[in-house]
Amino acid sequence: MSGPVPTRTLWVGCGRFGGRSGAALLEAGGEVLALRRDPGAVPSGFRALAADLSAPLEGALPACEAMVITLPPPEGADGYETPLRHLAAALPHRPARTVFVSSTRVFEGYANRADPAPVLTEEDAPQPLGDRAQSLLNGERLARELFDAIVVRPAGIYGPGRDRLLRTVREGRPVDHRRRTNRIHEEDLARVLLALLAHPEPPVLLHAVDGAPARLGEVVTHLAFRLGLPVPPAADPDSGHGTVLSGARMRELLGELRHPDFRSGYDAMLV
Repeated sequence: MSGPVPTRTLWVGCGRFGGRSGAALLEAGGEVLALRRDPGAVPSGFRALAADLSAPLEGALPACEAMVITLPPPEGADGYETPLRHLAAALPHRPARTVFVSSTRVFEGYANRADPAPVLTEEDAPQPLGDRAQSLLNGERLARELFDAIVVRPAGIYGPGRDRLLRTVREGRPVDHRRRTNRIHEEDLARVLLALLAHPEPPVLLHAVDGAPARLGEVVTHLAFRLGLPVPPAADPDSGHGTVLSGARMRELLGELRHPDFRSGYDAMLV
């Protein structure tokens, strides 16, 4: 981080990932308020706030210097409209810094491009197809409108407890070997959010992806070797699809990643 952490940060939709990132804020001397429907699972050291943003809040939220929004996409293309407007109405004033966590899913319309696929950057226009992607894109727009939010779009998040692909290899399930994939280790994503909160002049849009987009077959072959198991078979058909995303802007912000590629990240999980 290149500046002091916010004095008080409101974490909206604070799940396990919020716990990891928020803990680093606590260690740096900040205060974290975790807004959740169920405040019972809030990590130690966080101040729990019980609130359901599907309805107007009865009272005002505490004033905060910063805010991070990690709400999963609600149902429907306009699913963020209600919770974000209720959130805005309950704030005593707009935080000086807000980060809205979206997803690289907003580029799903590029997935069927033939090889060589374009390397997508923050300058490329999103191409949502389904309601979930459209909901994310609408959420980005509304978060900018209401909170002047910075938008970060993570690719596939993995790390301790996020082991779906490891289970796939252990169970020998077929996968699309030719599929183009991007990912980010949870530890590096947490570093991204902290840097965006502390940087004096952060980028307004950031793709959170490591430096090594890879075919899914390459990833599962490495995991199978590490686990001493057969490589999962290719799906039929294995048509190949997916996107290729650049993480250059993120590396300018963070410098060296803790896990610059899938080998580093998954090998750390298998120690």
